[in-house]
Amino acid sequence: MTSAMKLLIVEDDREAAAYVVKAFAEAGHVADHAADGVDAYELATGQTYDVLVVDRMLPKLDGLSLIGRLRAEGAKTPVLILSALGQVDDRVQGLRAGGDDYLTKPYAFAELLARVEALSRRGGPAATETVYRIGELELDRLSHTVTRGGQDIPLQPREFRLLEYLMRNAGQVVTRTMLLENVWDYHFDPQTNVIDVHVSRLRSKIDKGFDKPLLHTVRGAGYMIRDGAR
Repeated sequence: MTSAMKLLIVEDDREAAAYVVKAFAEAGHVADHAADGVDAYELATGQTYDVLVVDRMLPKLDGLSLIGRLRAEGAKTPVLILSALGQVDDRVQGLRAGGDDYLTKPYAFAELLARVEALSRRGGPAATETVYRIGELELDRLSHTVTRGGQDIPLQPREFRLLEYLMRNAGQVVTRTMLLENVWDYHFDPQTNVIDVHVSRLRSKIDKGFDKPLLHTVRGAGYMIRDGAR
């Protein structure tokens, strides 16, 4: 489970911001709020946050300018950009401005939470791990091997990337959109069955023949890899 985070929510829609701050609090995290880019800059440079959630369109100082200023001053805090602008060029512009992730409005809070938690872990010990273990399943990034109970499990390159991403986010719901963007590296129709096909194939390789399944489908949300029944 992800440790409690301290977040800064930069959003000029006060009703939307109040909802997000409350939702993060209910998830066990602490979230400050800034309604414009100038106030956000003061908070971000005066306090330490695990992740900044920044709306792109802001009064006084827009979101991309805010991020650019912070990055120019050496700030390394992960930033997730929220925006109604969802074209590929918009996303590229946001990431090049210094954002670490980009989520298009409207969005489900469950996905925002999952993405923020994933960002917070990037700078932690998990970011330098070369071996991931879930129960008796082990993935070695350096040797590019996967074993379960000492038994070698051969995977195709895409299956390996899929398993690595799931294990890096073990115990957390990983949405279809997150998989498309982090495992396939591009955006296309989230209704496509490419994810289902690969997950099914991966599940048959890592779970078939073993007593306890590790790869689970979370109905209506995505997928999760974890050790133990729930």
